[in-house]
Amino acid sequence: MSIEETEQEIIDEFELFDDWMQRYEHLIDLGKSMPLIKDLYKTEDKLIKGCQSSVWMHSELKDGNVFFTADSDAIITKGMVALMIRVLSGHTPEEIMHSKLNFIETIGLTKHLSPTRSNGLLSMIKQMKLDAIAYRSTFEN
Repeated sequence: MSIEETEQEIIDEFELFDDWMQRYEHLIDLGKSMPLIKDLYKTEDKLIKGCQSSVWMHSELKDGNVFFTADSDAIITKGMVALMIRVLSGHTPEEIMHSKLNFIETIGLTKHLSPTRSNGLLSMIKQMKLDAIAYRSTFEN
C-alpha cells in the first residue's frame, strides 16, 4: 500500500468519529497496538528532540525499505507516533523523504493539538525523514 493510500485510509477512519473526544480515543487505541521499540533501543540517542514527553524511535533498513518502531510515555503522543509509523514504515527512503503527509491537516490533528504536542509531531516527522535521508545516502556511496 502506498503512503497516499494509507493516508486516505486514516482519513476515512477519522471521518467515522463525530467529535474529537472519539478521535482522541481512536488515537490512544492506535498507540496501544503499535509495534514497540525493543528496550535496548530506549536510549538517549533514540529520544526525539523537541518532544515534551519521552519518545524513542528506532529505524532499520531492510530490503531497501525503512522500518520504524517507537514508544512514548504519553498515551496521546504514543498514538501520534503510531500514526506516523503506520504511514511511513515499510517504504523506501525516497518515498519517505518526498511524502507530503497531507492527512495530518485533513483529519484536523494540527488544530486539536497543544503547541507542545504539535512541536513533538513535527520533531517525529523530521527524525523519520532524516533517517530516510541517511539511509538513502548509503545507496549513493
